[in-house]
Amino acid sequence: MPWRNEIQQQHENRKSDALWRTLSTVQSPPERKIRIGGETLLNFCSNNYLSLANHPALIAAATDAVKQFGTSPSASHLIVGHTALHDQLENAIAEFVGAEKVILFSTGYMANLAVPGTMLARHDLMVQDRLNHASIIDGGKLTAAKVRRYPHCDTAAAEKLLANSDHRRKILVTDGVFSMDGDVAPIATLKEICQRHRSMLLVDDAHGFGVVGTRGQGALEMAGGKAAGNVLLLGTLSKACGSFGAFIAGDGIYVDQLTQHARSYIYTTALPCSVVAASLKGIELIQTQAWRREKLNENIQFFREQAKRTGIAVTASATAIQPILLGEAQLALDVSASLRAKGFNVVAIRPPTVPVAMARLRITLMTDHTEKDIRQLLQCLADSLNTLPIR
Repeated sequence: MPWRNEIQQQHENRKSDALWRTLSTVQSPPERKIRIGGETLLNFCSNNYLSLANHPALIAAATDAVKQFGTSPSASHLIVGHTALHDQLENAIAEFVGAEKVILFSTGYMANLAVPGTMLARHDLMVQDRLNHASIIDGGKLTAAKVRRYPHCDTAAAEKLLANSDHRRKILVTDGVFSMDGDVAPIATLKEICQRHRSMLLVDDAHGFGVVGTRGQGALEMAGGKAAGNVLLLGTLSKACGSFGAFIAGDGIYVDQLTQHARSYIYTTALPCSVVAASLKGIELIQTQAWRREKLNENIQFFREQAKRTGIAVTASATAIQPILLGEAQLALDVSASLRAKGFNVVAIRPPTVPVAMARLRITLMTDHTEKDIRQLLQCLADSLNTLPIR
């Protein structure tokens, strides 16, 4: 069978290029300390930014919901899967971010497939940042619209693509906080550009929602905007919120369009009520426990200061995502393995997740990390970089 031979060759090539991916079986919650393969490691690669994923209040809410509603809604939203809890969560998110209406999705990936697939047709245009998340890129691949990408955060190039277009409908899509680099999109400028060129703006703020902004509303809040008018906000509930699922917020007319036509919403089972209840509690704690964001920001600042003192180069990221750029995939694997041997879990990120020659350690910080944790990590990282050969 030629397919088997071709696939086997692909596997061998990935292994020889240090791009083979392996699973780590986790035996504990995604907290500050994590247990993998019988080892207890300090965890620096979780998106549990506010340390809510194992919070007793979220666990209690999920447990109560299971007792009341069972383990599965057993149907899609538009059949009998949409409960009073789903309504409460949509309303709570809408109130929090200042949007007219919210629609829930089972994952952020499905939400990113929904917008272009619903809003755009053959004679329309989708413009997006070159470093957008894979789910946004895939949403573009599945739409019949024309798709154009601009260099990372290059607002002049983005405007040129919109200005030179005579397409019927246009949408510009960007990450809010970019998942691999941790930098924040120039949303205020992009919003102005979209207004000038009669374009919709979709901000995927999976890594900013709950974390950045004075109230934790995300990158839109930082830019002085909200999900209204020509702006849609996509957020996930699986990161800062400590639960699971995603949402799109915006004016009711656009949310209703998604309800009526988004295939990734219509043709899938609704989120389990246990997950929805946990998300409700997570949204509540994001708003009432601002100290979690404050502590996270202190950790971010401490990490950056200590990295410079230790001689480790950091990027311009001011968010919980702190990439250490290493270049070659094998070097990233070697440094990751060296850190694991010293008690730290920091996964190597390699192509195609990031561009070729841009392999890195993607260090993510959480509220529960201590200064001692951060100091030890950076010292061990410096030791590894100084002892490992640069390939």
